[in-house]
Amino acid sequence: MSESSTAGARLRAALDHERPLQVAGTVNAITALLAKQAGFRAIYLSGSGVASASHGLPDLGVTTLQDVLEDTRRITAAVDLPLLVDADTGWGSSLMIERTVRELIRAGAAGLHLEDQIDAKRCGHRPGKQLVATAEMCDRLKASLDARTDASFVIMARTDAVAVEGIAAAIERANCYVDVGAEMIFAEAITSLEDYLRFTESVAVPVLANITEFGKTPLYSVDELREVGVKLVLYPLTAFRAMNAAAARVYQTLRTTGTQKEMIEAMQSRDELYSLLDYYRQEQ
Repeated sequence: MSESSTAGARLRAALDHERPLQVAGTVNAITALLAKQAGFRAIYLSGSGVASASHGLPDLGVTTLQDVLEDTRRITAAVDLPLLVDADTGWGSSLMIERTVRELIRAGAAGLHLEDQIDAKRCGHRPGKQLVATAEMCDRLKASLDARTDASFVIMARTDAVAVEGIAAAIERANCYVDVGAEMIFAEAITSLEDYLRFTESVAVPVLANITEFGKTPLYSVDELREVGVKLVLYPLTAFRAMNAAAARVYQTLRTTGTQKEMIEAMQSRDELYSLLDYYRQEQ
Protein backbone atom coordinates (compact mmCIF):
# COMPACT_ATOMS: atom_id res chain seq x y z
CA MET A 1 0.00 0.00 0.00
CA SER A 2 1.40 3.41 -0.91
CA GLU A 3 1.83 5.99 1.83
CA SER A 4 -0.66 8.29 0.09
CA SER A 5 -3.39 5.66 0.52
CA THR A 6 -2.85 4.93 4.21
CA ALA A 7 -5.40 5.92 6.81
CA GLY A 8 -3.00 8.41 8.37
CA ALA A 9 -2.41 10.07 5.02
CA ARG A 10 -6.18 10.34 4.51
CA LEU A 11 -6.56 12.04 7.88
CA ARG A 12 -3.85 14.56 7.03
CA ALA A 13 -5.46 15.19 3.63
CA ALA A 14 -8.84 15.75 5.26
CA LEU A 15 -7.28 18.29 7.62
CA ASP A 16 -5.80 20.13 4.64
CA HIS A 17 -9.15 20.12 2.85
CA GLU A 18 -11.48 21.27 5.62
CA ARG A 19 -10.62 23.89 8.24
CA PRO A 20 -11.58 23.24 10.88
CA LEU A 21 -12.00 19.54 10.24
CA GLN A 22 -15.20 18.22 11.82
CA VAL A 23 -14.57 14.80 13.38
CA ALA A 24 -17.66 12.73 14.18
CA GLY A 25 -17.67 10.28 17.05
CA THR A 26 -18.70 6.76 15.99
CA VAL A 27 -19.22 3.95 18.47
CA ASN A 28 -19.66 1.13 15.95
CA ALA A 29 -19.74 0.29 12.26
CA ILE A 30 -23.31 1.46 11.59
CA THR A 31 -22.68 4.90 13.07
CA ALA A 32 -19.51 5.14 10.96
CA LEU A 33 -21.61 4.43 7.85
CA LEU A 34 -24.09 7.11 8.91
CA ALA A 35 -21.30 9.64 9.47
CA LYS A 36 -19.93 8.94 6.01
CA GLN A 37 -23.41 9.28 4.52
CA ALA A 38 -23.72 12.70 6.19
CA GLY A 39 -20.51 13.87 4.55
CA PHE A 40 -17.95 13.77 7.37
CA ARG A 41 -14.35 13.39 6.22
CA ALA A 42 -13.01 11.94 9.48
CA ILE A 43 -14.37 9.92 12.39
CA TYR A 44 -13.40 9.10 15.96
CA LEU A 45 -13.54 6.20 18.39
CA SER A 46 -13.91 7.36 21.98
CA GLY A 47 -12.53 5.38 24.88
CA SER A 48 -15.63 6.33 26.81
CA GLY A 49 -17.71 5.07 23.89
CA VAL A 50 -15.91 1.72 23.91
CA ALA A 51 -16.47 1.37 27.65
CA SER A 52 -20.13 2.40 27.69
CA ALA A 53 -21.44 1.31 24.27
CA SER A 54 -19.60 -1.99 23.92
CA HIS A 55 -19.28 -3.05 27.57
CA GLY A 56 -21.77 -1.08 29.66
CA LEU A 57 -18.95 0.21 31.86
CA PRO A 58 -17.93 3.70 33.05
CA ASP A 59 -14.92 5.43 31.48
CA LEU A 60 -12.55 4.88 34.39
CA GLY A 61 -9.66 3.05 32.76
CA VAL A 62 -11.34 -0.36 32.88
CA THR A 63 -11.20 -1.25 29.17
CA THR A 64 -8.14 -2.67 27.43
CA LEU A 65 -6.24 -2.32 24.20
CA GLN A 66 -7.96 -5.43 22.89
CA ASP A 67 -11.38 -3.90 23.58
CA VAL A 68 -10.44 -0.81 21.56
CA LEU A 69 -8.87 -2.84 18.76
CA GLU A 70 -12.03 -4.89 18.34
CA ASP A 71 -14.17 -1.79 17.80
CA THR A 72 -11.47 -0.20 15.62
CA ARG A 73 -11.38 -3.18 13.29
CA ARG A 74 -15.15 -3.26 12.94
CA ILE A 75 -15.29 0.43 12.04
CA THR A 76 -12.35 0.45 9.63
CA ALA A 77 -13.76 -2.62 7.88
CA ALA A 78 -17.04 -0.79 7.27
CA VAL A 79 -15.79 2.60 6.01
CA ASP A 80 -12.68 4.10 4.45
CA LEU A 81 -12.93 7.33 6.45
CA PRO A 82 -9.80 8.00 8.54
CA LEU A 83 -10.40 6.97 12.16
CA LEU A 84 -8.75 8.78 15.08
CA VAL A 85 -8.65 6.52 18.15
CA ASP A 86 -8.65 7.43 21.84
CA ALA A 87 -5.73 5.46 23.30
CA ASP A 88 -6.16 6.80 26.85
CA THR A 89 -2.75 6.67 28.56
CA GLY A 90 -1.44 3.88 26.32
CA TRP A 91 -2.28 1.00 28.68
CA GLY A 92 1.06 0.68 30.40
CA SER A 93 4.80 1.00 29.99
CA SER A 94 6.71 2.27 26.97
CA LEU A 95 6.77 -1.27 25.60
CA MET A 96 2.99 -1.46 25.87
CA ILE A 97 2.59 1.93 24.20
CA GLU A 98 4.78 0.72 21.34
CA ARG A 99 2.55 -2.32 20.95
CA THR A 100 -0.54 -0.08 21.04
CA VAL A 101 0.73 1.97 18.11
CA ARG A 102 1.67 -1.06 16.03
CA GLU A 103 -1.64 -2.81 16.68
CA LEU A 104 -3.74 0.27 15.90
CA ILE A 105 -1.89 0.76 12.61
CA ARG A 106 -2.50 -2.91 11.80
CA ALA A 107 -6.21 -2.44 12.66
CA GLY A 108 -6.55 0.38 10.13
CA ALA A 109 -6.62 3.42 12.42
CA ALA A 110 -5.39 6.77 11.08
CA GLY A 111 -3.96 8.02 14.36
CA LEU A 112 -4.28 8.05 18.11
CA HIS A 113 -4.16 10.45 20.99
CA LEU A 114 -2.38 9.80 24.26
CA GLU A 115 -3.17 11.81 27.37
CA ASP A 116 -1.17 13.10 30.32
CA GLN A 117 -3.39 11.74 33.09
CA ILE A 118 -2.25 9.00 35.43
CA ASP A 119 -3.11 5.44 34.42
CA ALA A 120 -6.18 5.42 36.71
CA LYS A 121 -7.67 8.11 34.49
CA ARG A 122 -11.11 9.64 34.51
CA CYS A 123 -13.35 11.61 32.17
CA GLY A 124 -11.69 14.84 31.10
CA HIS A 125 -14.71 16.86 32.24
CA ARG A 126 -14.92 15.40 35.75
CA PRO A 127 -13.22 16.74 38.90
CA GLY A 128 -10.29 15.01 40.57
CA LYS A 129 -8.09 14.44 37.52
CA GLN A 130 -4.41 13.76 38.25
CA LEU A 131 -1.56 14.27 35.80
CA VAL A 132 1.76 12.58 35.30
CA ALA A 133 4.90 14.71 35.15
CA THR A 134 5.63 16.36 31.81
CA ALA A 135 8.72 14.16 31.41
CA GLU A 136 6.65 10.99 31.80
CA MET A 137 4.17 12.14 29.18
CA CYS A 138 7.07 12.96 26.86
CA ASP A 139 8.33 9.40 27.34
CA ARG A 140 4.90 8.10 26.33
CA LEU A 141 5.04 10.18 23.17
CA LYS A 142 8.61 9.12 22.36
CA ALA A 143 7.57 5.48 22.63
CA SER A 144 4.60 6.02 20.33
CA LEU A 145 6.65 7.89 17.74
CA ASP A 146 9.42 5.29 17.76
CA ALA A 147 6.91 2.48 17.27
CA ARG A 148 5.32 3.77 14.08
CA THR A 149 5.53 1.37 11.16
CA ASP A 150 3.73 3.98 9.03
CA ALA A 151 5.14 7.50 9.15
CA SER A 152 1.77 8.99 8.21
CA PHE A 153 0.05 7.55 11.31
CA VAL A 154 -0.87 10.59 13.43
CA ILE A 155 0.41 10.94 17.00
CA MET A 156 -1.70 13.47 18.89
CA ALA A 157 -1.04 14.53 22.49
CA ARG A 158 -3.95 15.31 24.77
CA THR A 159 -3.39 17.52 27.78
CA ASP A 160 -5.81 17.66 30.68
CA ALA A 161 -3.73 20.33 32.41
CA VAL A 162 -6.11 23.26 31.82
CA ALA A 163 -8.48 22.07 34.55
CA VAL A 164 -5.68 20.97 36.89
CA GLU A 165 -2.80 23.44 36.46
CA GLY A 166 -4.29 26.30 34.44
CA ILE A 167 -4.04 27.51 30.86
CA ALA A 168 -0.43 28.74 31.00
CA ALA A 169 0.85 25.44 32.36
CA ALA A 170 -1.22 23.53 29.79
CA ILE A 171 0.33 25.53 26.96
CA GLU A 172 3.80 24.92 28.40
CA ARG A 173 3.11 21.19 28.55
CA ALA A 174 1.73 21.19 25.00
CA ASN A 175 4.85 22.85 23.66
CA CYS A 176 7.01 20.25 25.40
CA TYR A 177 4.93 17.54 23.74
CA VAL A 178 5.36 19.21 20.36
CA ASP A 179 9.12 19.47 20.92
CA VAL A 180 9.20 15.69 21.42
CA GLY A 181 7.31 15.17 18.17
CA ALA A 182 3.56 15.31 18.85
CA GLU A 183 1.93 16.36 15.58
CA MET A 184 -1.37 17.66 16.95
CA ILE A 185 -2.63 18.78 20.35
CA PHE A 186 -5.93 17.83 21.99
CA ALA A 187 -6.62 20.65 24.45
CA GLU A 188 -9.18 19.24 26.89
CA ALA A 189 -11.79 21.12 28.95
CA ILE A 190 -11.09 24.65 27.69
CA THR A 191 -13.84 26.99 28.82
CA SER A 192 -13.52 30.11 26.64
CA LEU A 193 -12.76 31.15 23.08
CA GLU A 194 -10.07 33.44 24.48
CA ASP A 195 -8.24 30.43 25.92
CA TYR A 196 -8.54 28.56 22.63
CA LEU A 197 -6.95 31.56 20.93
CA ARG A 198 -4.13 31.59 23.49
CA PHE A 199 -3.55 27.93 22.75
CA THR A 200 -3.56 28.18 18.96
CA GLU A 201 -1.33 31.26 18.98
CA SER A 202 1.17 29.59 21.30
CA VAL A 203 1.35 26.08 19.82
CA ALA A 204 2.78 25.47 16.35
CA VAL A 205 0.75 22.36 15.45
CA PRO A 206 -2.99 21.90 14.82
CA VAL A 207 -5.13 22.15 17.97
CA LEU A 208 -8.28 20.06 18.48
CA ALA A 209 -11.35 21.35 20.34
CA ASN A 210 -13.42 18.69 22.08
CA ILE A 211 -17.00 19.93 21.81
CA THR A 212 -18.67 17.37 24.02
CA GLU A 213 -22.09 17.88 25.54
CA PHE A 214 -22.69 18.37 29.28
CA GLY A 215 -19.03 19.14 29.95
CA LYS A 216 -16.92 22.16 30.80
CA THR A 217 -16.52 23.43 27.23
CA PRO A 218 -19.39 25.51 25.78
CA LEU A 219 -20.91 24.20 22.55
CA TYR A 220 -19.05 26.56 20.25
CA SER A 221 -19.84 26.51 16.53
CA VAL A 222 -17.41 25.67 13.76
CA ASP A 223 -17.37 29.33 12.73
CA GLU A 224 -16.50 30.49 16.26
CA LEU A 225 -13.69 27.96 16.56
CA ARG A 226 -12.34 28.80 13.11
CA GLU A 227 -11.99 32.43 14.21
CA VAL A 228 -9.71 31.43 17.09
CA GLY A 229 -7.51 29.15 15.02
CA VAL A 230 -8.81 25.70 15.98
CA LYS A 231 -8.02 23.14 13.26
CA LEU A 232 -10.08 20.12 14.37
CA VAL A 233 -13.51 20.04 16.04
CA LEU A 234 -14.47 16.79 17.74
CA TYR A 235 -17.98 15.58 18.64
CA PRO A 236 -17.03 12.37 20.47
CA LEU A 237 -20.39 11.04 21.70
CA THR A 238 -23.07 13.33 20.25
CA ALA A 239 -24.80 10.68 18.15
CA PHE A 240 -24.39 8.06 20.88
CA ARG A 241 -26.17 10.25 23.44
CA ALA A 242 -29.00 10.92 20.99
CA MET A 243 -29.29 7.21 20.20
CA ASN A 244 -29.48 6.33 23.88
CA ALA A 245 -32.21 8.89 24.54
CA ALA A 246 -34.20 7.64 21.55
CA ALA A 247 -33.84 4.00 22.60
CA ALA A 248 -34.92 4.80 26.14
CA ARG A 249 -38.09 6.48 24.82
CA VAL A 250 -38.80 3.51 22.55
CA TYR A 251 -38.50 0.98 25.37
CA GLN A 252 -40.60 3.11 27.71
CA THR A 253 -43.30 3.59 25.09
CA LEU A 254 -43.42 -0.10 24.18
CA ARG A 255 -43.67 -1.03 27.84
CA THR A 256 -46.40 1.45 28.68
CA THR A 257 -48.54 1.40 25.50
CA GLY A 258 -47.86 -2.08 24.11
CA THR A 259 -47.27 -0.80 20.57
CA GLN A 260 -44.66 1.09 18.55
CA LYS A 261 -47.19 2.65 16.15
CA GLU A 262 -46.73 6.20 17.42
CA MET A 263 -42.94 6.02 16.99
CA ILE A 264 -42.76 4.81 13.38
CA GLU A 265 -42.19 8.29 11.93
CA ALA A 266 -39.09 8.73 14.12
CA MET A 267 -37.51 5.47 12.97
CA GLN A 268 -35.04 4.65 10.21
CA SER A 269 -37.07 2.64 7.70
CA ARG A 270 -36.13 -0.79 6.43
CA ASP A 271 -35.43 0.70 3.00
CA GLU A 272 -33.18 3.38 4.50
CA LEU A 273 -31.19 0.79 6.43
CA TYR A 274 -30.87 -1.52 3.43
CA SER A 275 -29.75 1.37 1.26
CA LEU A 276 -27.09 2.31 3.81
CA LEU A 277 -25.85 -1.28 3.92
CA ASP A 278 -25.99 -1.76 0.12
CA TYR A 279 -28.28 -4.68 0.87
CA TYR A 280 -30.22 -4.84 -2.38
CA ARG A 281 -27.15 -4.96 -4.66
CA GLN A 282 -25.51 -7.63 -2.53
CA GLU A 283 -28.75 -9.62 -2.35
CA GLN A 284 -28.66 -9.98 -6.14
